[in-house]
Amino acid sequence: MVKEYNSKEEMPFVQKNFCFLSTFPPKECGIATFTRDLSMAMDKKFNPKLKSQVIAINDDTDIYNYGKNVKLKMNKEDIEDYIKIAEVMNNSDNIKLVHIQHEFGLFGGEYGSYLIAFLEKLTKPVLVTFHSVLPEPDERRRKVVRAIADNSSGIVVLANKAVEILKQDYGIEENKIHVIYHGIPDVQFKQNRNYKNKLGLDKRIVLSTFGLLSAGKGIEYAIRSMPKLVKKYPNILYLVIGETHPVVRKNEGEKYRNSLIREVKRLGLEDNVKFCNSYLDLKGLIEYLLASDIYLCTNLEKNQIVSGTLSYAMGCGKAVVSTPFLYAEEMLADNRGMLVTFKNPNSFTEAIDKLISDKELKKNIEKNAYFFSRQMIWPNIATRHLSVFNQIVKLREEVTEKYPKINLKHVKRLTDDLGMIQFSKLSQPDKESGYTVDDNSRALIAAVMHHRLMKSNQSLALARTYLKFLEHSQDDDGTFNNVITKDKRVNDSEDAFGRAIWSLGFAIENSIQEIRENAELIFNKSFPLIKNLIHIRAKAFTIIGLCHYYKKYPKQEILDQIKSIADSLRQAYEENESGDWRWFEDNLTYSNSKIPESLFYAYDITKDNTYLEIAEKSLAFLSDLVFIGDKLVPIGQNGWHNRNGVRAFFDQQPVDAASIVQTYLAAFNFLNKKEYYNKAVLAFNWFLGKNHLNQMIYNESTGGCFDGLSEDRVNLNQGAESTISYLIARLCLEEAKKQKSTQESIPIDQFP
Repeated sequence: MVKEYNSKEEMPFVQKNFCFLSTFPPKECGIATFTRDLSMAMDKKFNPKLKSQVIAINDDTDIYNYGKNVKLKMNKEDIEDYIKIAEVMNNSDNIKLVHIQHEFGLFGGEYGSYLIAFLEKLTKPVLVTFHSVLPEPDERRRKVVRAIADNSSGIVVLANKAVEILKQDYGIEENKIHVIYHGIPDVQFKQNRNYKNKLGLDKRIVLSTFGLLSAGKGIEYAIRSMPKLVKKYPNILYLVIGETHPVVRKNEGEKYRNSLIREVKRLGLEDNVKFCNSYLDLKGLIEYLLASDIYLCTNLEKNQIVSGTLSYAMGCGKAVVSTPFLYAEEMLADNRGMLVTFKNPNSFTEAIDKLISDKELKKNIEKNAYFFSRQMIWPNIATRHLSVFNQIVKLREEVTEKYPKINLKHVKRLTDDLGMIQFSKLSQPDKESGYTVDDNSRALIAAVMHHRLMKSNQSLALARTYLKFLEHSQDDDGTFNNVITKDKRVNDSEDAFGRAIWSLGFAIENSIQEIRENAELIFNKSFPLIKNLIHIRAKAFTIIGLCHYYKKYPKQEILDQIKSIADSLRQAYEENESGDWRWFEDNLTYSNSKIPESLFYAYDITKDNTYLEIAEKSLAFLSDLVFIGDKLVPIGQNGWHNRNGVRAFFDQQPVDAASIVQTYLAAFNFLNKKEYYNKAVLAFNWFLGKNHLNQMIYNESTGGCFDGLSEDRVNLNQGAESTISYLIARLCLEEAKKQKSTQESIPIDQFP
C-alpha cells in the first residue's frame, strides 16, 4: 500500500514537471527499458528546467531497488493503490502532466481496466502511449481502450498504422492521436569487422535475434531455415541473444528455450546456432548488433504494432529479415528490409541467401534503414515528446539553453598532418576530396577560440596545423589556393581570401605569441590585395578580420581599410534598398548574416552610426525571412531568394544557421540587447532539433554535424564546413555564457 501523505510539503514530487506511470528498471521489461531511455533523453536535453519522475508499476511479489527518479510504487493488482496515488498526484502542485505507458498486461483488472479508476480520479492532464493497438477488438477491450482515451488529453502511438486502427476499430478522434516512433540509441554507421573480432566472431557470417524469449517469438522457424544455408555457407552462425522472459520463466521455466535447444540438436546445428542466455546492457547489445551481418525478426503475432528490437537493428544499420507483422510492414517498406512468410523456414532461407549473395542489395538496405532511423534517435524522440506535452499543457519553452558538451572528436578525425579534410562519407573523412582554405580558416578560428576558452593543448596543436595549411596554400603574391588536392591547386575564390583574412585577424587578436606572429606574416603578405576585393561576402569576412587585427594593433592603415570597405557595403545597401527590400544586393544566398555582422564590427571600431543603422535594419530584414513562427528556417540553397521572387526553403545549411548565431551574439556583445542574445539561442536550437523535421543536426555520438537539412531528411555526411560551423557557434555561446553571466543586464540564471 502507498504511504499516506497529509500535506503538500510532504509530496514526493519536486519541481514543476511531469511524471511517468510505467514499469521501470531494474524490472526486465521492454516498456521499463523504453521509459528509462525516454526519461533519460528528456532529462539530458531539458533538465533542470524540465525533470521527469516515475511511478513504478509493480506486481505483488516485485521487490526492486529503484533509483531516485522513482517517487512512488503502484501495486498493479490493488485498485485502492490506483485511487490513492491519483489523490497524491492531485495534491501535488509540482506535477503538471502524467504520461502513462500502456500495455494491457501492465495494469490490473480485465484488459487492464483498473487504470480507468486511476484516470477517473486524477485531475491532472494525461498523455497515454499505447504500446499495443489491436485491430478488431472484442467489445470489452474496445470499451476499456475508449474509456482510457476519453479520460486522456492525448494519445501517442508508435506507428502510423495504429492511427488507422484506433480510428476505425475504436472510434477515437484522429486529432487526439500523435505518432512518435520508438526511440533508439544514436549509433555510428560502422563496418562490423572490429566488433566481430572483439566478440570472437571473425570469419563467421553472423545472423542474430535478440529479446526476451517466450513462445510466440517464432525463433524455431529461423532455426529450421539454417540447414540449407549451412550447406552453402558453412561459416554461418545464428546467435539467439537474450534470457527467457521473467514472467514466462516463473510460470513455465525454460520450456521454450529448451525446445529450441532440442531443435538445434535434432538438425545437427550445434556449431551454427548459439544461445546467449543473458539480459544484455545497452553497450553489450549494440556490440552484438554491430557484429551482425543480418538481423532476424521472427515474431508470430501479426498485429504487433511496435518492436524495440527491430527499431534497434535498423538504428545500427542492419539488413533486417522479418515476418510481416504490422510494425515490420511499415518500418521495412521502401527497401528498408525484407519480409518473409510466417512460419515458413524456406522463406527465411531464401531471403537470407539473397542478402548474403547480393552485396549491393544488402548495402542499399542497410543504408536505407540507417538513414530512415535517424529520426528515431532518443534526442529527436525527446524533442517530439516535449512538443506533444506542450500541446496539452505548457511545461516549458522548447528552445533549450542546455547545450551538448563541446567535443573535438570529429574535428580531430577530419584533421591530418596537412590540415582539415573537406568532405566526409557519413563520419569517415574522404581524403580524396582534398582540403580548402575556407574550411581551414574556419577551423583556425574554432581552434583558437577553443584554446582561449579551455586552455587545451589539443586545440593549440590543431591551430598550428590549420595555420600551417594557410601558409602552405598562399602564393607569393598573397593570394590563396582555395582547393588543394593531391593533383591540383585551385585559386578561384574571393570568399576564401576573405575567410582567410578573418581567421588570421582573429588569431592575431586572440592566440598565443607563436600563433600570432606566424599569422601576422601570412596576413601582411595578403594585406595589399584587400583593396581589390569585389564581392560583398568577401568584403564582409575581411572587415571582421581587420577589426580583430585592429583591436590588437590599432594601425591607421588598418582603420582606413575598415572604413573603405564598410563604406562600399553602405553604398551597396543604399543602391539596392527600396521599399520592403532592405538588403545589399538583389538576392539572398549563403552566410547572409555575415554582411550586417561586419557592419556591427565596423561600428564597434569607428563608432559611425550609419554602419550601425544599416546593420540593424538589414539584420531585421533577414530575420523576418528566416525566423518563421518559433523556428529558424535558413534560406535554402536550392534556388536561394531573389528580389520579387519566392524564397527557397531547402536545402538548409549548417553554415547559415551558425552564421546567424555568430551575428546575433556579436550584436549582443556590442549593444547589450537581450533580444539579440535570445535570437542567437533560438537560432542555435536549429542544430538541436528545433527545425521543421524536429531532428538533431548535431551528432552527439561523433562530435560532427550533419551536412544539411532537406524537405524530408537530414544529409548524414559530416563534412568540415558543417562540423566547424556548428563548433564555432557552440563556442560563441560558451563564450557568451562565461563573459555575460555576471552582467546585470542578464541574470545569471538565464545562462545554461
